Amino acid sequence: MNGEPNDLGQVVGLRVRDWSPAQFPSGEDLIGVYCRLERLVPDRHATDLFEANAADPTHANWTYLSYGPFPTLDAYRSWMTDVCLSDDPMFFAVVDSPTGRPVGVASLLRISPEDGTIEVGHINFSPLLQRTRASTESMYLLMARVFDDWKYRRYEWKCNSLNAPSVAAARRLGFSYEGTHRKAQVSKGRNRDTSWFSITDDEWPTIKQRLQAWLDPSNFDDSGRQLTSLA
Repeated sequence: MNGEPNDLGQVVGLRVRDWSPAQFPSGEDLIGVYCRLERLVPDRHATDLFEANAADPTHANWTYLSYGPFPTLDAYRSWMTDVCLSDDPMFFAVVDSPTGRPVGVASLLRISPEDGTIEVGHINFSPLLQRTRASTESMYLLMARVFDDWKYRRYEWKCNSLNAPSVAAARRLGFSYEGTHRKAQVSKGRNRDTSWFSITDDEWPTIKQRLQAWLDPSNFDDSGRQLTSLA
């Protein structure tokens, strides 16, 4: 039984006891071993991100985003200025720790502290970040802050259902598939069916332990190859 009766004998949702609204994201830097996340600032991050994205000459990274690719640095910086400076969505640059260079972007959005729900999105990892420990750590750092510090109940991931790498990433990170919203959007003149994934606060401790074990330096050999797969 997924509910409890109210005074009228009707079945309603289970009471959320000792609930206080979650904290709105504070936006300070998130520091890890392999990367850090900084609030996106066009004048600080645009040039390096534009150059990092240039490592993908096919522009495949932009296929399932509703914007981009950008033909010039000025166009990219202008888009950042128009879109990326609000608190919702709250954009972060993913900075590679060894080089100090921004190599990807992610954001928190649809932020609802009163319900304890928040989404991660606008994820655009350049080839310099893809399939690295830093890419996984960047997602872990956001999750840890969302659940451990800001006390959210639900963390969402949504993507184009045709975006196989994003679907695989969600599953690898521990998100549960919840279904697909058909004809959810028109993106770049094409239909988009949107697949929904989530992690809830009661699932987080197990997922956190698994991510920490994978990210531990002892899980990699001298060549940097993983000893135990996260998947």
